[in-house]
Amino acid sequence: MSLFDDDVPKKPESAKITVGEDLARLSEEELSERISALNEEINRTQRELEQRGTIRDAANSIFQ
Repeated sequence: MSLFDDDVPKKPESAKITVGEDLARLSEEELSERISALNEEINRTQRELEQRGTIRDAANSIFQ
């Protein structure tokens, strides 16, 4: 361990993505990671929307 480890700001383990966040301070690697994380979140959100649509359609078929 170096004497200067305390001087280096540590990245949070699970950094949250904030919409509208200043991207200028991020490295190319961090930007790529951000894109991957956002794509995963988009896919997760789309799956949830599809599930809700399926549930709604099933409920509509019962109550019509």
